[in-house]
Amino acid sequence: MATGRVWLITGASRGLGRAFTEAALARGERVVAAARSVEPLDELTERYPEHLVRLPLDVSDRQAVLQGVEQAAAAFGRMDVVVNNAGGMLYGMVEEATEEQIRAHLDVNFFGAVWVAQAVLPHLRAHGGGRLLQVTSMGTGGGMATVGFYGAGKAALDSVSEALAMEVDAFGIKVTIVQMGGYNTHLFTVGTTTIQPLPQYQSLRTKMEAMWGDAVAPEPGTAAPVIMELAALPDPPRRLIVGSQSFDHVLEMGQAQMNLYRSWEHLSRIAPG
Repeated sequence: MATGRVWLITGASRGLGRAFTEAALARGERVVAAARSVEPLDELTERYPEHLVRLPLDVSDRQAVLQGVEQAAAAFGRMDVVVNNAGGMLYGMVEEATEEQIRAHLDVNFFGAVWVAQAVLPHLRAHGGGRLLQVTSMGTGGGMATVGFYGAGKAALDSVSEALAMEVDAFGIKVTIVQMGGYNTHLFTVGTTTIQPLPQYQSLRTKMEAMWGDAVAPEPGTAAPVIMELAALPDPPRRLIVGSQSFDHVLEMGQAQMNLYRSWEHLSRIAPG
C-alpha cells in the first residue's frame, strides 16, 4: 500500500541501490533514482512510469549534485527518504595506489556522500524532517589489506554522519549509518578501480585472495526489507549492521579490538590525559 513517501536513491542503477529502488517502487512509493548511467533503469521506468524519475548524476561533482537535488525535489514536490548509496571500490595495497586513484575514490565514496547530504538537508528541513540513510560498511571498525582506501572512505563517512545526526536531530531529520555486509553487488568487478601491483606484495595478495574466498554472497534484494523497515521506524537507530553474518563478524572484531586495548592498558595509563 502506498505511503506517499518520496525517495532519492543514489547509485540506483545496480547493486544495492537498484534493489532499494525496486523495493520502494513495489510498495507503491515514488523514487528519484540517481546514477551516472541511468540506462539500466529503462525497464523499471516502463513498469513504473508515474512513480520513477531517473536522474543522471555524478556525485563527485558538487555543483551537479546541488542542481540534481533541486531537480529531484521538484520531480514529486518533496523528498522524504534519502539513501546515500553511490560508491565504488579501489582495490590494492596502500603503496600501490596513485594519487589520482585515491582522490577519485574519495571524491565518490566520501565527498560525494557529503555533497548529497548538504544538498538535501534544506529540503528535508523545510518539510519538517525526513530520513537520511548513509550507506557505509560493516568493516569500518578496522583497516584491511587491499581495501584500505575503501574502508577509509566509509569510516570517514561513519564519523561525519555521527556528527550530522546530532546536528539535524532538532529539525526532525533522522540519520542512520547503514553498515552493509557483503552482498553480490559486483562491487569487485564493474565497480572496482584496480592498481598496478607491486611484486613485493604478491604473497600477501595471494593470502588475502584466499581469505576472501569464492563463496557466493547474498543477492542485494535480500537486504532491501531491512532498509524498508528501517525507513519506516519512528525512532530509527544511529547505526545498523545489515546482515546476520556481518553482525557476528562485527561483534568478534569489537571483542578482539577491546582485548588488544586491554593487553596494552599499562602503557596507555602512563600518560594522565
